[in-house]
Order: sequence, then C-alpha cells, then structure tokens
Amino acid sequence: MLRLPSLGELDRTVAGRIYLCTAPTDMRKGFDTLAVLVREFLGQDPMSGHLFLFISRRRDRLKVLYWDADGFAMWYKRLEQGTFRSPRVADDDAGVELKASELAMLLEGIDLKSVKRSKRLRILGTKP
Repeated sequence: MLRLPSLGELDRTVAGRIYLCTAPTDMRKGFDTLAVLVREFLGQDPMSGHLFLFISRRRDRLKVLYWDADGFAMWYKRLEQGTFRSPRVADDDAGVELKASELAMLLEGIDLKSVKRSKRLRILGTKP
C-alpha cells in the first residue's frame, strides 16, 4: 500500500519546540546576545534544546539559535531574493511557537499569514 507522509508526521519528528521572535533582530548579534534575548524577550531557557528563530528587519535574513549538548550552535540564512513571511501574531506577542511544518514552509517561502489549517476529524487517543 502506498503511504504518503503527513504534516503531522513532520511536526512529530522535531524533538524540541520552535520559537520565532516577532521583533526584528539585528543580525550582527552573536551567540551570547541572542541567548540573552531568548531569556529576557521570549522568557525561555536558551539551553533547553529548543530552536529559537530571529528574522532581520528587512526580513531577508534568518538566524536559528539552539543548544547542542555542549554549546550553542547557530544556523544562518540570507536570501538573495524575496523575504521570510512570518505568521500572524498579536502586536503584544514577543514570540510565537511554530510547528516543524510551519518552519519548513517559512524556509520554502510560503506566506504563513495566508496559511489556514482546516478542521479535521481527530479520534481520541491519536496524535494530531
């Protein structure tokens, strides 16, 4: 039988959580300064193993900070064309939690403001 992957399966593959900082971030900031932003701005522990995303003011650069067992690691992407399109958030939200599938869409250039998940039947005891 043919079995196709689902977004839910993708969402379950990431062990930690994914947090996006909603305020534009200066991309000159390094490991320690971003870790302070995680703690003070997002209210999270930067050494938790979760992924923390930061987008530049022009929305063409993205940094991901995470704790990798024995130290901080960072992933950095600069777009040559286009911008990163984040999800809708309330004006007073410092950050928003993303699913792995939403992170994949963000990196692929899909506008998360226009993505709407339709309601689906969910049987009790099964994972979404």
